[in-house]
This record gives sequence, structure tokens and C-alpha cells, in this order.
Amino acid sequence: MSALVALVTGASRGIGRDIAVGLASRGVRVAVHFNRNEAAAVATLERLAGAGHRHYAADLGAAADCERLCTRVAAELGPIDILVNNAAAIADHPPLATGYDDWCRTWRAVLDTNLAGPANLSLLAAQAMARREASAIGRGRIVNISSRGAFRGEPDAPAYGASKAGLNSLSQSLAKALAPHEIYVFALAPGWVRTDMAVGYLEGPGGPEILAQHPLGRVAEPTEIAAAAVYCALDAPPAMTGSIIDLNGASYLRT
Repeated sequence: MSALVALVTGASRGIGRDIAVGLASRGVRVAVHFNRNEAAAVATLERLAGAGHRHYAADLGAAADCERLCTRVAAELGPIDILVNNAAAIADHPPLATGYDDWCRTWRAVLDTNLAGPANLSLLAAQAMARREASAIGRGRIVNISSRGAFRGEPDAPAYGASKAGLNSLSQSLAKALAPHEIYVFALAPGWVRTDMAVGYLEGPGGPEILAQHPLGRVAEPTEIAAAAVYCALDAPPAMTGSIIDLNGASYLRT
């Protein structure tokens, strides 16, 4: 059997990079997506075991870019067996301190990238997956990286929290629609993760308060989130489809 092909969005750094590394270590050919930082995407490629990986630029907030991305990956690497929707945008816009124009602009940009983009990629990937024969992982798998903020709330970035709540709902809707076709969908909901983007917050004035939320005495590492994503992509039983898996170190327990 030929190697499986995975498209990992936002794979130029952080959690996405570690997901790409983890999948490649299992023999998967990885399409490394990036938006603007091509040098970082190339650095990811250099860390991947095996051969046949490539990197691709796309603005996931643009529907046409999503379609071009899937078409290029399928033509150059082969049909997509695994889609990991990891890329996301976040911007502070506190409700009582944000002007209306900035508010509208932020909501549109965040929802386009964090929700419409994954929805578009999932549709394109799932329609192609459904036309193939099943393999050891079914006809295909979709892993969406959500957030603790979908449940806990994001008072300074409500569009981000809402987009991740929408991503959870999308994941469960797709899981129900696609399960009869042996396409399985999972969502992971991390809390704080020690990525480049988070370090400024973790080491800033609010760092002690963030740390105090975590019974582990630390926030999660990107490799921990990546390990869960790789498990869902390759090893999770089909009965787990539709699951939203918390990865927040017991910092927020939902009922």
C-alpha cells in the first residue's frame, strides 16, 4: 500500500509543526501548509522523516485558496487521507474597548480563517475520500484543533472563542454525516500550550495567573497536543468519531 498523505494546516511552527513531525515519523507523506512564513515551512520540512513531503502556501480565509490547496496536494502528493485543520487566527477585541469597524473586521477575519477555512477544506477532502476504497484508517480522517476557549469563553477575543465553538459543532455534524462512509472526524480542545505565540503571555504579567489555573504546575507542550492528533489521525477506533477531546491539563473541567 502506498504511503498515506496528510495535509496539515498551519504546519510551519508550533503545534502544527509537531503534528507534521509526528505523522512523518509514522511513514505519512505530509503537505505542510503555511500562510506567509515560507522559511518556517521549509524548516518544518527539514525536520520530517522520510521523503516526498512538500510545502504549500494558502490563505485559508479565501475559499479559492482552499480549493487550489487541495487540488495541488492531490496532484503532487496523492489523494488526501488525513486532514488536520490546525491553522488559526486570534486577535484581541474586548467588547467595551473596540470600535465598531474594528469589531466587524476582526470577526470576519477570524471566522473566515478559523471556521470557514476548515469547513471548506473538510468538504473538499471528504468528497474525495468518499470516492476511495477504505484502508486501515477507513476512507479518511479529519482532525480539527479547537480550544478550551470554546467552552470557557474568551472575554478579550470573543470571535476566537466563537469560531472554536463553531469548529466543535462542525466536527460533530461532519462526524454524523460521514461515519456511514468510513470517514472519521475528531476535535481536540487544548488549553494554554507553550508555543511561540503563547510565550509572551506566559512570561508576561499575567503568567502567574495562567499557571495557577493548571494543577499540573505547567501548561501543555506542543508535542503533547501533537501526540493526541497523530493518535486520532492513525490509531483512534472508529467509535471515537465525533469526540471532542480536552487537552488542558485539568485547567477547565466541563460537565
